[in-house]
Amino acid sequence: MKKNCIAIIPARGGSKRIPKKNIKKFCGKPLITYSIEIALNSNLFEKVVVSTDDEAIERVAKKYGSEVLKRPKELADDFTGTGEVTKHALSIYTGYEFACTIYATAPFLQEKYLKEGLEELIKNKDAVMSFGVTTFDYPIWRSFKITKNNRCEMFWRENFPKRSQDLEEAYHDAGQFYWERVGAKKNDIAFGRESIPIKIPRYLVQDIDTMEDWVRAEMMYKSLNKDSFDEWNEVKKELNQKKESFGFRERDILFLSVGKNIGFEVYGKDKEFLRPVLVLKKYGKYSFLGIPLSRQYKEGKFYYNFSYKMGIISTALLTQSRVFDIKRAKYRSGTIKKDDFKNLWKKYLHIITPSSEEEGSA
Repeated sequence: MKKNCIAIIPARGGSKRIPKKNIKKFCGKPLITYSIEIALNSNLFEKVVVSTDDEAIERVAKKYGSEVLKRPKELADDFTGTGEVTKHALSIYTGYEFACTIYATAPFLQEKYLKEGLEELIKNKDAVMSFGVTTFDYPIWRSFKITKNNRCEMFWRENFPKRSQDLEEAYHDAGQFYWERVGAKKNDIAFGRESIPIKIPRYLVQDIDTMEDWVRAEMMYKSLNKDSFDEWNEVKKELNQKKESFGFRERDILFLSVGKNIGFEVYGKDKEFLRPVLVLKKYGKYSFLGIPLSRQYKEGKFYYNFSYKMGIISTALLTQSRVFDIKRAKYRSGTIKKDDFKNLWKKYLHIITPSSEEEGSA
């Protein structure tokens, strides 16, 4: 099917409410690149084409792997519709059975909905179009307008006494993608009986027409696309709110929320970023010097191997020692033997105490 499909991304350069909107950095990269990448990664299209009148947009589009169609001036004003731009592109790129117009302002677009749109159009021979839709977040049947004399007037007064759950669900265009059967005769409007709605959840839909929309969209995107550093930050906030105390002593091995750290620094695992840590030196009720442990056997002067559980070797990562707050503690796992603790201390002191030769060279 890939050979029969083309993606067209209209991207005019004259955005006024948000200057240079299509290539403005959205969560770290130009907004249009999200649409280009999702189209390319979907493997649905033989060609992905950006239709534009703007040289800066052209450069960005080519950099991210799209072909570029230079749009004529008469199709680059404030009144030209998306349909006209798609029609122009299909007059240049011919021979396709299906075309998908993808908005340049659709960072929430997901492959599965794009694929569903094509699959539904192929299955339903009587349809000429499919596109993304989502529900209104409030029943439109209870909506009203504000009159010239600053009063309220319902559009449908008969719905005032009705419960919202008794009113029919209403949908609107998600503003993301529009599949069409190329060359098919259209006997109805786009939002009519010849079109197949592809339902998209509201949390994946956001118009980006004003700066207020932009700020909201970035907040939504960051919330939906948290990386492990973002997740750790949320865990850390919860840990900081902990009230309960956790009794501990030297030689204890505690599972702590160590966190997501940088580079070669040791980090925790799973949702709570846990790792076993040996209490090396207690500084009071709430803090201690600890050494993170690993189950990977390591040899060398920076490691100490021991066993505190039957058949399991633990490795103390001596160079990763640091002060921990007891709020990080999840549970006690065990205790290191006294002889091992003594020997570990000796090896640790040898690392952190410079030799006479090192002092001289310093």
